[in-house]
Amino acid sequence: METTSRAVAQAPAGEGGQEVPSARRTVDGYLRAPFPWYGLDEAFTGPRWLMQVGTTADGAVEHGSIGHGDEPSVRNEHAAGGDQEAKEKFAVVVTVAASPSRRSADGTGLLEATSVSSAAWLAGVGLLSFTWPGQMDHSLRDDWLEQQTETAWVLADDLDGSDWSTLSLPVDGVPTAFHYRESEFGWVLAGSTSAGVHVGAYGRGMSAYGLGFAVVKDIAAYE
Repeated sequence: METTSRAVAQAPAGEGGQEVPSARRTVDGYLRAPFPWYGLDEAFTGPRWLMQVGTTADGAVEHGSIGHGDEPSVRNEHAAGGDQEAKEKFAVVVTVAASPSRRSADGTGLLEATSVSSAAWLAGVGLLSFTWPGQMDHSLRDDWLEQQTETAWVLADDLDGSDWSTLSLPVDGVPTAFHYRESEFGWVLAGSTSAGVHVGAYGRGMSAYGLGFAVVKDIAAYE
């Protein structure tokens, strides 16, 4: 799994831990990617929004996320009246370039190969970044998030384990097998495509069972 992904998986945060509004994100990083981006297919007619791209140690774009539905916020559910998460319905699609183990551009290190596990881990951490369990004090959330992040890492490295089931969903119209799991925080899935990328996804309030994925024809249209 690409170790540098662990440092860039989470969305940038603004004041108070809130995610940076989509209006302040740009399409520039997405346009630098040498691989196609994936999102939900045309059956989804709701809002779509850019999130962030992740890069390797040498600056190459390696993965990125596109959101669909309501833009989720990280908020204590008690402070928000207890039903904030229930109101938010979203699905985020993570695209990860399929890469073998290779030398960094400056020749000083070795970049690990990316895999379906990379997509599964990024999706798992992405879901956690928009999760705040009830009755948890603000000062404790960082410790909780670190612990849960390590758990997501372990789960992603064991896709054949009992925590995962198999779900078939269309990718560019072709039925494709995905590793799928649910938790109290939402759902996570990951699989591979014939376009040289791995696809992960996570969401809450939207069922994963009716989703389909397709190449984004014009990422610049998201700006």
